[in-house]
Amino acid sequence: MTPQPTTVPATTPADPPGTAALRAAVRQRIRVVPDFPEPGIRFQDLTPVFGDPELVRRLAVTFTAAFDGAFDRVLAIEARGFVLGTAVAAAADRPLVLARKKGKLPGPVHRADYALEYGTATLEIQRDALAPDDRVLVVDDVLATGGTFAAAGALVADAGATVAGYAVAASIAGLHGAARLAPARVFSLLTTAD
Repeated sequence: MTPQPTTVPATTPADPPGTAALRAAVRQRIRVVPDFPEPGIRFQDLTPVFGDPELVRRLAVTFTAAFDGAFDRVLAIEARGFVLGTAVAAAADRPLVLARKKGKLPGPVHRADYALEYGTATLEIQRDALAPDDRVLVVDDVLATGGTFAAAGALVADAGATVAGYAVAASIAGLHGAARLAPARVFSLLTTAD
């Protein structure tokens, strides 16, 4: 049985300064790709956001400010979460931990299986990546059903660390991903209709 993630209780502080303008800029750049990777899925493509260094910097600063002083490490989820997670770790001057797909990391690993809205997958982190007293900010690009984030939270728990919160550029309305992650705080820059 996988341990449940230990989390810092959710709070809803005010958005960091400049969030509304950043939200509008990111919303303009997201592309919706119908029927990718499977029929019926409307993929939220943040590649145009990642291609704009200023937007990536602003996202990193906003995520860092949203969890100011509340985290010791950043856990970035493969693969698009690596872009934002690296930027957040650099902006916050905190170590970066990579949550990778099965079989991509050397040495002993913690492993968590999870369901996606279009299949199943496995995430892993190296066993020595987190210490029991670490407060971990989990970062990815899009929050859908919450399965990937929940798996990342389980990896944090397996290491004996604490989830400080989850940071994401966009959440998909109607899929209730944030509710699945309760009671942890989820900071989502924006919510998309698809």
